[in-house]
Amino acid sequence: MRKISDTIARLAALKTLHGRHSTTESAPDSLPRLTGFGTNPGALEARYRLPTGHRSGSPLVVVLHGCTQTAAGYDRHSGWSQLADEAGFALLYAEQQRANNPNLCFNWFLPGDTRRDAGETLSIRQMIDAMVARHGIDRDRIFVTGLSAGGAMAATMLATHPEIFSGGAIIAGLAHGMARTVPEAFDRMRGHGLPSEAGLQRLLREASDHRGPWPRITIWQGTADQTVAATNAQALAVQWRGVHGLDEEPAFSRTSGALARDVWSDPAGDAVLEINMIAGMGHGTPLAPGLGAPGPYMLDVGISSTRAIAGFFGIAEAQAAAESPRRFVGSQAVGAGEIARTTDAPPRHGADQTSSSSSPGTSGIQKTIEDALRAAGLMR
Repeated sequence: MRKISDTIARLAALKTLHGRHSTTESAPDSLPRLTGFGTNPGALEARYRLPTGHRSGSPLVVVLHGCTQTAAGYDRHSGWSQLADEAGFALLYAEQQRANNPNLCFNWFLPGDTRRDAGETLSIRQMIDAMVARHGIDRDRIFVTGLSAGGAMAATMLATHPEIFSGGAIIAGLAHGMARTVPEAFDRMRGHGLPSEAGLQRLLREASDHRGPWPRITIWQGTADQTVAATNAQALAVQWRGVHGLDEEPAFSRTSGALARDVWSDPAGDAVLEINMIAGMGHGTPLAPGLGAPGPYMLDVGISSTRAIAGFFGIAEAQAAAESPRRFVGSQAVGAGEIARTTDAPPRHGADQTSSSSSPGTSGIQKTIEDALRAAGLMR
């Protein structure tokens, strides 16, 4: 178990990072709101974009932003709308609210938000159903991608609702079900206490009654990520190898510049699982000039993960992921972290909020912990 002092130090570090690298700067917002999409138990917002000349039968990519980010900001930096217009697919952005999580992280570590038919996972499913009904989305070509906390929530959506998705892309994320508390989430992010291979695969199989076919998965990770340890990419691959019945060793491996790619194929020879490791890259989404724009956690490393992911999904022309990959990543590679809300955070639906000061009877150690949580934005 981690010492309390260690946890408090990490909370304080997160607060510093959040203040230094907030990505909620104003940006032109071309994403209309999707309203009236269901009971929305996770109290999320929804934004969407239809491609120019949209027709019934378009594919859909569900995009989940990272901590401190917004749907519009992530869209502008990642280039998803630009590519959607080029290739003719629709986009759906789930957007976190501060009432749920002070740092706008999806709550990938809270059981109430990560079970099938509950919380944030149900809200996202309801958004998808509304897009299908209102805009004629092709149900056989629905995909999900996310960064960091959004990547972890993308992994959870793929685990809890695998029948919905044809594929998923997880960027600097974590495997489904590994954490149920704030301390566990911190440890898993740093690669501590990861479940065994059997444990990871059990978590996925127990997330739904689905027994196949399973979504294709592409995983993206920087080797220099100081927020989500690179071992989490391997844990994701282990989790999905089980349901796909894949061997431990990949069928294909290749290194080109900074990009190392391992690919597992099904009996027909089609790629169903891959890991893309980028040497020297920190915490963020890999970008290349010409699609999107660099920013905090949106890193120009000469590799467009957006274009490569769409190619992996089969909804855009497949192009080389790295024309001239760079090995150096600037200071923007430092990550923001995933943790923000604890069970002591204010409820979603207007109940009285926790006081900003400790109660008179609070013990010294409890007050110290609570003060640290508030300083990191994890408690009000």
